Amino acid sequence: MERRLSEEDAAFRQQMRDFFTKTFPQDIRDRWHAGGEVGPDDIRASQRILNEAGLAVPHWPTEYGGKDWTTLQRHIYLHEMQTASVPPPLAFNANMVGPVIAAFGSKELKDRFLPATANLDIWWCQGFSEPDAGSDLASLRTTATRDGDEWVVNGQKTWTTLGQHADWIFALVRTNPDAPKKQLGISFLLIDMSTPGVTVRPIQLIDGGHEVNEVFFDNVRVPAAQLVGEVDQGWSYAKFLLGNERVGVAPVGSIKRKLADAKTFAATVRSGDGTLLDDPLLSARIAELECEVMALELTAIRVAGGSTEGKPDPASSILKLRGSELQQDVLELVVDIAGPSGLQWNRYDGTDLESWTRRAAPTYLNFRKASIYGGSNEVQRQVISSGILGLRG
Repeated sequence: MERRLSEEDAAFRQQMRDFFTKTFPQDIRDRWHAGGEVGPDDIRASQRILNEAGLAVPHWPTEYGGKDWTTLQRHIYLHEMQTASVPPPLAFNANMVGPVIAAFGSKELKDRFLPATANLDIWWCQGFSEPDAGSDLASLRTTATRDGDEWVVNGQKTWTTLGQHADWIFALVRTNPDAPKKQLGISFLLIDMSTPGVTVRPIQLIDGGHEVNEVFFDNVRVPAAQLVGEVDQGWSYAKFLLGNERVGVAPVGSIKRKLADAKTFAATVRSGDGTLLDDPLLSARIAELECEVMALELTAIRVAGGSTEGKPDPASSILKLRGSELQQDVLELVVDIAGPSGLQWNRYDGTDLESWTRRAAPTYLNFRKASIYGGSNEVQRQVISSGILGLRG
């Protein structure tokens, strides 16, 4: 079967590559490539540069900044962005709330929010998970009670990524506690984070960073016009959102770049008369990972090229599963190359250790999340077994 890009797609790839490597600011790319916690200013600047070039929200409707691209071109765009170490558009804006508002919001909501969302003039965060409603999201207990022209919201959200920077939160709230099925009593509400009664509390992660938060709502009054779509239909909108979240679930470009970094790092670590890169066992491990990543890339291209009528190939579950596993395998390789030096990340200042060794373990620990977000790997295995292999429990 032919796997070569057409002349048109090859030209498109070169266009993307030229922009990301020659036009996009090198200093932002360098900071993103270096890893660690990237400042919100870089994320905002990056998205605004992309938006000015028409590349922030290409999968949105064209009237709101989207491009009439094929699924394969969308894949090429993401791959070249990742390979060039360009910070991607903020997922909460570009892949989550933006498409939901575009598809289900009123014209007033679209005109009010979509331009600012695309340009990151509004920073969104996601209010879905709760302490007792993560994998079983339909069990959420945050309530919204109608009071005249407002909704009164009470409850708690958790694992709210980058909520400390957010201006607004899109939240699933229970508007009908008596619905016959718990999925039927949920609505999708847009809430200004500066509203009285909203409290954000940081959660410190295992890597020592502050990436996620708890968000509390205490009699928060929200204008009724900020409800997206229809009352009690939020579950349908959430499923639509999660489908968009899984766009680009296999970050092939990022994995390839990190694997290339691992080889560079190994060449700097002395071992015997040479370096770690000369070690046959490590070389074999790297070669095996390179083959696995190549197979992942070919599968991603096949899936992207095989999507029809805007619907993803069911094999995207394989990409999510294998992509997250390979991402974690490559980051584990970097930790192993760093060796004992990788355990010094909390005592880095004042040492002569290379900066990459300080970031190796925290990055590895942080990306244990990759097997959970965008649909856990356990769920993907169920999808693969039933939807692709036709197995029944």
